[in-house]
Amino acid sequence: MTPAASVHVEQLTKRFGETLALDNISFDVSRGELFGFIGPDGAGKTTIFRILTTLLLATTGTCSVEGFDVVKDYKKIRNIAGYMPGKFSLYQDLTVEENLNFFATIFGTTIRENYHLVREIYQQIEPFKNRKAGKLSGGMKQKLALSCAMIHKPDVLFLDEPTTGVDAVSRLEFWEMLKRLKEAGITILVSTPYMDEASLCDRVALMQNGHIMTISTPREVIRNYPLSLLSVKAGDIYNLLGELRKYPGVHSVYAFGQTAHVSFRNREVEKDILSGFLKKNKHESVEIMPIEATIEDCFMELMNNNH
Repeated sequence: MTPAASVHVEQLTKRFGETLALDNISFDVSRGELFGFIGPDGAGKTTIFRILTTLLLATTGTCSVEGFDVVKDYKKIRNIAGYMPGKFSLYQDLTVEENLNFFATIFGTTIRENYHLVREIYQQIEPFKNRKAGKLSGGMKQKLALSCAMIHKPDVLFLDEPTTGVDAVSRLEFWEMLKRLKEAGITILVSTPYMDEASLCDRVALMQNGHIMTISTPREVIRNYPLSLLSVKAGDIYNLLGELRKYPGVHSVYAFGQTAHVSFRNREVEKDILSGFLKKNKHESVEIMPIEATIEDCFMELMNNNH
């Protein structure tokens, strides 16, 4: 455990019957860090959060939050942690203000006392303070849930897929809010299935099937991508994918919207020869350009290696 670690996890395993949800994972999160868990549904992200917020017991392994053990010191952790679960879990029949009052009261504080902590977030929904939570839009529910998680001034904030199902503008606004919370010194752990959000974190853990495949900065993850990568576009994307997989030296082919990302074991790829190959196979309007790997490209390659 590093001296400045806010969250420490060592050899954590969790089983649900025969299902292995987490397989011997270890990591540290530094104080004031914005740390992201990136991976699809079923990767184990929510299980980690539930264990760290003392809602679930691990099968084996040790975990601590701000030096407090998640089993022995669970009451202390609940006073210093804020948790925003993936599913909106506030009281739908209470108003916006009633929900915030309720959570403030539970933690022995008031909205007035800690209003400065949530002002920037809450001001955006305060005009609707008398509206029932169940009648809010996705973006407004998100802001209310974050306000309720923040009202007791937590040292560590756990946000489980906070932007899932939220429109693009609200997603951007939310990450801007997280950046300002981080600047205020709060440690933030956030999970997301959206690969593009990885670049907004200080460090990320890329997860699949209960395993952490790598932990690094987003920039370092991309820098370590070992292959040559091309973006290829043609008229018929479905047939294009099949033809590219037949091309000599191709390592992997994945669809990214209307283009294909094609990786090669050989760093030197003759674009003209590849273009000729595709045109010979009746592909029209062929466009080929070298690109830098995205986090998603890196994730797919790490997943292939782990398999």
